[in-house]
Amino acid sequence: MSKIAVYFPGIGYHCDKPLLYYSRDIAFELGYENYINVSYTYKAGNIRGNDKKIKEAYETLFLQAESALADISWCKYSDVLFISKSIGTIIAASYAQKYEIKNARHILYTPLAQTYLFTPNHAIGFIGTADPWSDIDEVIRLSDKNHIPLTVYEGCNHSLECGDTLKNLEILNDVMQKTKNFCK
Repeated sequence: MSKIAVYFPGIGYHCDKPLLYYSRDIAFELGYENYINVSYTYKAGNIRGNDKKIKEAYETLFLQAESALADISWCKYSDVLFISKSIGTIIAASYAQKYEIKNARHILYTPLAQTYLFTPNHAIGFIGTADPWSDIDEVIRLSDKNHIPLTVYEGCNHSLECGDTLKNLEILNDVMQKTKNFCK
């Protein structure tokens, strides 16, 4: 049996941005030699704060993710790691639920509240208090309710950055250390 890591990006946050890029390196170092970067596109403009547009984007992107993962035989993996960002957290959680991937673990970078509708199991999360995409208090409440450890970074935005480059590197280091500990 082997391990696989699957990366579900956000709309504007692709798999070569820091959170997903470095988490992929960490996962590889820990034996996740098989990985898939899910790639999808959505061009309907700004969806922030618009529940109808978020739902439409989710549905469109979910279909693309299903297509990208259609040939995966999940039962051949002893360890499935879903690493996701923003709207990708909703897609990853709902995908695991729909396809009953019971051994999937989730790393949720800047999850949206809708993610918790799909009750991701075996998860950790990260969010910033200045994230304009998320209802921070709601994400904190839902993480607590679902027993998902959530690290909250004061003053950080949707990319877990705060405007101070050296501080951003400290935060990224902390996120990656916690990611590595979770992956072990």
